[in-house]
Amino acid sequence: MIKAIDHVGIAVSDLEASKALYSRLFGVTEFHEEVVESVCAAIASFMIQDVRIELVSPLAEDTPLGKYLAKNGDGIHHVAFRSSDLSGDIQDLQHRSFEFINEEPIPGAHDMLVTFLHPKTTGRVLFELCAPKPQP
Repeated sequence: MIKAIDHVGIAVSDLEASKALYSRLFGVTEFHEEVVESVCAAIASFMIQDVRIELVSPLAEDTPLGKYLAKNGDGIHHVAFRSSDLSGDIQDLQHRSFEFINEEPIPGAHDMLVTFLHPKTTGRVLFELCAPKPQP
C-alpha cells in the first residue's frame, strides 16, 4: 500500500553547484551522498521536515538521466512514494493498466528497492515507488 511521499527527485547537471544552491536556499549544512549504480546516478539528499529532497546527477551523458537532462535541463524529475508492499502495489497498478519502466524493483538510494511507473501512463509524470530492502 502506498503510504506517503518519500522524496522529490530533482535532476541536476552539476551536483556540486546544486548542493551550493540548496545550501544557500534552505540552509542545508549536511547532505547524504551516494552513488546508485542501478540508475547510473550520484545523489545528494537532505530533509525538509518529513520530505527528502534528492538531487540526482547522471554518471554519464548516455544514461537515461543524462539524456533527460540534455532534453529538459535541470528541474523536477520524479516524485517518489513509499510503499509498504511494493510487489503488491506493482501488481495492483498493472491490473489498473499502468505500465512500469522496470517491473522488477532495483536497488535505489537509502537502502531502498525502487520501481518507476512509465510516464506515458501517468500523465507524463515520472512516479517512483520505493520500499526498504528486506533485512536478512
